[in-house]
Amino acid sequence: MRNKKSLHTSASFMAKMATAFAVAGALVACDGGETICEEPIEVVDSSSSSTDVIQSSSSEETNSNSSSSQQALSSAPHNDRLSSSTPESSSTAEPKSSSSEAEHESSSSVTVASCSSAIPSSSSESPYLWNDEFDGAAIDTSKWTFEIGTGSSGWGNNEKEYYTGRKENAYVQDGILHIRANKEDYESSGYTSARMITKGKFSFTYGTVEARIALPVGKGIWPAFWMLGENIDAVSWPTCGEIDIIEAVNDENIVYGTNHWSNNGEHAQYGKNTKDYYGTSKELDITQFHTYKLTWDKKLITVYVDDFKYHEISIEDNAGNTGAFHKPFFFLLNVAVGGNWPGFDVDDTQFPNEMLVDYIRVYKAGTTLL
Repeated sequence: MRNKKSLHTSASFMAKMATAFAVAGALVACDGGETICEEPIEVVDSSSSSTDVIQSSSSEETNSNSSSSQQALSSAPHNDRLSSSTPESSSTAEPKSSSSEAEHESSSSVTVASCSSAIPSSSSESPYLWNDEFDGAAIDTSKWTFEIGTGSSGWGNNEKEYYTGRKENAYVQDGILHIRANKEDYESSGYTSARMITKGKFSFTYGTVEARIALPVGKGIWPAFWMLGENIDAVSWPTCGEIDIIEAVNDENIVYGTNHWSNNGEHAQYGKNTKDYYGTSKELDITQFHTYKLTWDKKLITVYVDDFKYHEISIEDNAGNTGAFHKPFFFLLNVAVGGNWPGFDVDDTQFPNEMLVDYIRVYKAGTTLL
């Protein structure tokens, strides 16, 4: 969820690499040796600060606006669910809740097909390390915390929105999580949205993540499903590491996967996307539901949409000083408005605009999904 820069190889870049770190032995073959899954890693300077958590003390009113989200889907309940398991919380702190209890209506109605891909368990034990099916009447605060405010320098990206914990910006309806960006004047910002995290409540190292998500599009919109190192408060960003499973900007209908970390004190990043993955591409209407998957083990971090691979990086033996990716990470979900990557020209006619999340499931490393 940081400003993206084009990844390239040049003489000056190779000279920088030579002084920063050795990449010999860092390239590995994937898919039976047919594809090289890691290119030389770009190292760039960054002044981005660590993620800020700003507590809100304001009481908020209910937003009566209905959503004009881009998804054209029909309403239906969840099907073929496996039982949910709630992990023990490592923190007793609860997010401050909104005083509003009113229900939201959304013009983005959803069809959720029977799409459970987990191998059925023969016992009562859950197949998940963690999951959220969003089947309740409200967001589960034993799993999620809201980050509130504008962060430092617009969350490190000069974003325009103010993140709230109100139901106007995040709510559950018909088994779907809605994260809604609105055009409204609020706390000296011109837009509001929500940013939800599992920090202090769930983090993990290695495993398979599966999520079914529909993304908003529009000029200046920036939705993301991503991860940060649990140790961010101790070591700051980018030393904690960042794994962007899904990012999209504006109306591109392209999904990006990216890794950020610190290489000898400098910001390093490496990423690919669905438009160009080593000469392959996948056409997407990202406003429709797609199944996104992350596989993460001691050797590789790989991301897919509907089984199409669009990003992979080798972390074996801490290649390129990628040791951050062998530690626990937590989840983030948010919809940003404006910022360094999408730009600062925002189409105000798109609002309200929403990210829709059917479920997020985490399986142990090595779990086979059907």
